[in-house]
Amino acid sequence: MLALKWLLMILGAGLFGSAGALVAYDIFLAEQLRRLLSRDKTDESGAEVGALARRPFRPVRWQLALQLTAVGALTLLITESFVVIPDGAAGVRVSEIWGARPGTLYPGVHLVTPLVDSMAIYDTREQVYSTLAAEDPKRKGDVLTVQAREGLNIGLAVSVRYRLDPKRLDSIHRNLPQPVGAQVVAPVISTIYRQLAPNYVTREIFATKREELRTKAGEAIAARLASDGIVVREVLLRDLQLPAEYAKGLEGLLLKEQENERLGTEQEIKQKEVRLAELEADAQKARDVKQAEAQAQVRVLQAKAEADAMQYTLPLKQKQIEQTKLEAQARKESTLENAEAAAQAKIIDSKAEVERQKNLADAEANRIRVTAAADAERMKFEASVLKSNPMLIQKIIAERLSDKLQIMMVPIDGKNFFANDVMRSAFSGMTGGNDSGSSDDHSDDASPTATATAQRKQPRRP
Repeated sequence: MLALKWLLMILGAGLFGSAGALVAYDIFLAEQLRRLLSRDKTDESGAEVGALARRPFRPVRWQLALQLTAVGALTLLITESFVVIPDGAAGVRVSEIWGARPGTLYPGVHLVTPLVDSMAIYDTREQVYSTLAAEDPKRKGDVLTVQAREGLNIGLAVSVRYRLDPKRLDSIHRNLPQPVGAQVVAPVISTIYRQLAPNYVTREIFATKREELRTKAGEAIAARLASDGIVVREVLLRDLQLPAEYAKGLEGLLLKEQENERLGTEQEIKQKEVRLAELEADAQKARDVKQAEAQAQVRVLQAKAEADAMQYTLPLKQKQIEQTKLEAQARKESTLENAEAAAQAKIIDSKAEVERQKNLADAEANRIRVTAAADAERMKFEASVLKSNPMLIQKIIAERLSDKLQIMMVPIDGKNFFANDVMRSAFSGMTGGNDSGSSDDHSDDASPTATATAQRKQPRRP
């Protein structure tokens, strides 16, 4: 709607401009024609009238201009019927005939009667009215000065947050002067504080009853302005400005009071320290008494315990002596029994040793008999084997001669085998010259499959 309003306003202004331009253009053409016609009539050379002079004279188009003007005026009237109220504001419709109309118009687009109704817009957001405690060239604002009970002037720096009640804007517009903040809020605040300040002395306003003054002033200001449709949110008392001489005297008085309070505090501390020392002495005395009583009771109890213990100590000592005698007798008897047992053990050990020696001798004799029988059996077996295989003697002799001899199996009929002569010479040397023929004969009669020969390990000669 706001864009439409501006569009209509631009259109109306354009129509008004078009009407004026049209009238001006027609008047300009008429003046040009008149000038040309008058110049042609006075021309002595008899030249022809120009093309502009031959054109018929056309009157100014007043009707068209009036139509354009009427349309433009109608357009502007239509734009005046649209009223836009921004956010954070509210409006009151004011009629030229009936005055302020009841009801509040809130943010948005509203229709009014052009040339009859107008719109009074008020800011409905929270506003702050502040005063200064003293003149300050750097800050702007009203200076609020009040008198205390003594007649001293005190400067107050006050801030009041308030807002207009949107529901009562018509009453505010009809009854209150404008602007409301400067004409209504400021006088009410100054008046309330000047009425309440004489009820207090300067020192109370400065120190003890400052909050009380602020609370009462806030309640009175809120009640007074609420009747006019102004809602008070908060009243703050930011600062106080005392007279210079009174401030110096008050500062000295405060210093003295602080010194007095410090001395009183120190005196109380000293008194408490004395009292604490007395209490500690009493406590130490009580502890000593209690300790002495406890030690006496302990000693009495110890004496009683010793007396009671002596009743049982003598019988206990007698029992210990008897027990010692019995233990000595038992050790003596035990010693004798151990000696007898040791002697018997030695006898038993000697008998066992004799029996063991006898058993060993029997076992050795038995072993010898068994070994002799085994040797006889073995020799008998070997004799039978040698009898059946006489060549085993040569094998056994060859095995026992030396570890450097090797055993070979050669055919018995190897006449050209060189080892035969060697073995024959060896056996002939071992068995003697008498037995060489028999040995040869015996060797010739050996088994037809193989014979045992021994050859020393010697390097071959070339």
